Amino acid sequence: MGTHRLSVWRAAQLVGVARGVLQKQVRDGELELGDGSISADDLLRLYPTAQFEESGLLERVTQIKEQAFGKRVRERLLPSQEVLAQRLFGQSQELADVRRHLQRYHRLVVALQERIGELAKTGDESLQALERFAARGLAGVLATGTANYIEVMDDMLKVIAAHVTVRPSGHEFTVEGRDTLLQAGLRAGLKFNYGCGNGTCGMCKVRVVSGEVAKIQPYDYPLSEAEKRQGYTLLCAHTAASGELSLEVLEAGGAQDIPEQEIVAQVRAVADPAPDIRLLHLQTPRTHRLRFLAGQSVSLGWAGPANEDSRATYAVASCPCDDRNLLFYIARNPRDPFAGQLFAGRIKAGGAITVRGPSGEFVLANGNRPLVFAACDLGFMPVKSLIEHALALDESPSLSLFWLATRSDGHFLEKQCRAWAQALDQFAYALSAETCAARGARQMAQAIGAGPKFADGDYYLAGPEEFVRVLNGELRGIGVPAGQIFATAIDGD
Repeated sequence: MGTHRLSVWRAAQLVGVARGVLQKQVRDGELELGDGSISADDLLRLYPTAQFEESGLLERVTQIKEQAFGKRVRERLLPSQEVLAQRLFGQSQELADVRRHLQRYHRLVVALQERIGELAKTGDESLQALERFAARGLAGVLATGTANYIEVMDDMLKVIAAHVTVRPSGHEFTVEGRDTLLQAGLRAGLKFNYGCGNGTCGMCKVRVVSGEVAKIQPYDYPLSEAEKRQGYTLLCAHTAASGELSLEVLEAGGAQDIPEQEIVAQVRAVADPAPDIRLLHLQTPRTHRLRFLAGQSVSLGWAGPANEDSRATYAVASCPCDDRNLLFYIARNPRDPFAGQLFAGRIKAGGAITVRGPSGEFVLANGNRPLVFAACDLGFMPVKSLIEHALALDESPSLSLFWLATRSDGHFLEKQCRAWAQALDQFAYALSAETCAARGARQMAQAIGAGPKFADGDYYLAGPEEFVRVLNGELRGIGVPAGQIFATAIDGD
């Protein structure tokens, strides 16, 4: 039998590195890619000291959830008993099929060996040599070989963390614990089409190409008999019942594919990470979530008791992978009526905020180049969302953050940056302070230009208009192609 083969996605999960790292090693000739997959033997040669218990999928998922995002407590990583039993049954069926196949080959080889032995009794030396060759070969095949740890781990992870492939895009993601297919796909950064998230609207309808799904949430949307026969199901109500699953799903190609929505959200909390910065945490209803792309903005509206209406537009600072919880960092600004109500203490936990949007095209481009994020003051809001989305996608070989502060409280989320750097090998950051945004942008460009292969990456710039304009020009001046620079102006004053 041939060597065990793995997709790039699965191989990266097993050895605990970003997919972009393995893709770069393929481009550099360190790994051979055949039919879209990597040999387990080649992977072991490149990562001979990989500690799967420490750097594999489970540890990586836990680190990202607890340290990088810092929003979710430790969850049970095992699926329900019913789903676990279904996956184990599927694995046992595959094993039984392989065993029956091998038994047929074994019987055939033994019969051939016996026939050759009978013919060798005639004294023909060539037949006698063939008999000895067959005996040695059969003995070698039946001997116990060394276990391939990657193959063993791959088989185990198919039971506790199902692997899903999306067609026609080829995207892949893992279904962990009690997650639905929709929840798992969104956490992996995929742009699925969906609406209510509770089985009512039917917008997350997909076709199962191969594998099995299990219903874990009730739903009201009526699938027709024809749809059921064709394998259609709802992402929001089902999970993977087999270790391998293939789905036919339409995904958003960009900001133009995300419809405008209006949702009344509840204020979950208001906090003060810095004297002149307020964190506004909104939560959408379970039946009406906000669909948006990382880096986009929304309009927030508050109607006070005296019928005063305050509205302003802010970049969402959270990841679309947690679509019910929306985070905004808002600066004290006398020209911003919404910020005025917030700092006056009139917007409180339990209150209602109208969310309208999303808007903007400051989103991640397709590709697996190194990612460089450059933010100034509150430009960190959309950049934070982009970084969390990039971490969920796990496609870039490296992520770098440069954050300039022109105000005393400019680095109001320094602890978050430190947590990313501690949890993820491919993430690095540099903080700087300068009262002049233009001068700080020039200093940042010099620091970027001093790095190796700086022109190979995609650059995302966010901050005051002067900062973005100057840094854009400086980057192009040192050789970064214009097509690899994406920018948005954020007024933080």
